[in-house]
Amino acid sequence: MDFAGAFSAANLGFLMDGFYLTLIVAFVSIILSFVIGVIVGVIRYAEVPVLSPVMFFLVELIRNLPLLLIIFFVRFALPEVGIKMGLTTAAIAALTIFEAAMIAEIVRGGLTAVDKGQIEAARSSGLSSFQTLWHIVLPQGLRHMVPPLVSQFISLLKDTSLATIVALPELMHNAKIVMGQKESFTIPVLLLIAVLYFAVNYLLSVVSRRLEHKTA
Repeated sequence: MDFAGAFSAANLGFLMDGFYLTLIVAFVSIILSFVIGVIVGVIRYAEVPVLSPVMFFLVELIRNLPLLLIIFFVRFALPEVGIKMGLTTAAIAALTIFEAAMIAEIVRGGLTAVDKGQIEAARSSGLSSFQTLWHIVLPQGLRHMVPPLVSQFISLLKDTSLATIVALPELMHNAKIVMGQKESFTIPVLLLIAVLYFAVNYLLSVVSRRLEHKTA
């Protein structure tokens, strides 16, 4: 094991560049997939005519496809029909599509878990369907959503490593290049990757627990 060689200034900087891109891709994908997922989840919960069945079909379709296939589709198939994106944008788009479908189901499940009696009480007190959803259902549904949402965000962060298959220069891609320099670099680099992923995911877990306590 050659820790000194593996973590030379050039190699360490190269690995940190990959880690930075991993965080950027994950952060943007989390924001976009959360926004889209909430909208789609609410539409499914509200059983909007026409829209809800369409959303149901799309969510079930995407949820049952491998993420790797979606990455390949966005990167290689969409340009064939005139939709061209840069490598980073394509990775974000693929992750967003996949994760939004997962989050939509989490949101729908969280909203469905709200006690029906409270919804009926809100409606009988004069609140509209939208007001009931906004003031009663969403705040309470959030309590049920926090743990699975954070788990999904953690999965998204780890899933960014799949983008190495299309040569996105994220952490795993750059790590493979460094490990290819010398066999003795393999263990030090893998240990560093494990520490970086663990640190970020553990931080997300801590945030999740605190949010659970606040919403309890």
